Amino acid sequence: MITKEQVVESLKQVFDPHIGVDIYSLGLIYEIKIDNNNIDIDMTLTNPGCPMAKSIIGEAKKSVSSIAGVEKVEINLVFDPPWTMDRMSDELKKRWNIPTE
Repeated sequence: MITKEQVVESLKQVFDPHIGVDIYSLGLIYEIKIDNNNIDIDMTLTNPGCPMAKSIIGEAKKSVSSIAGVEKVEINLVFDPPWTMDRMSDELKKRWNIPTE
């Protein structure tokens, strides 16, 4: 059985090339749905006009597809709600001296 933790660890291997931080810690992953061996991910970008969008999405799909047993991966690009720095992990906020709640 594929777990959410496996998917999260896989997504942590995908980096935003301009920022140099993984897409999960940046808070770009909004939802992960697992249905048997199929993975459905809702994600966003830090900027809707990101020139690296196709590359980041492709890398995310490739990384999650490499999990043993995964048959299908769908990446849904969403912009509602818009991404803000509040979505970043607390660890990343501390590293960049961004106040946490």
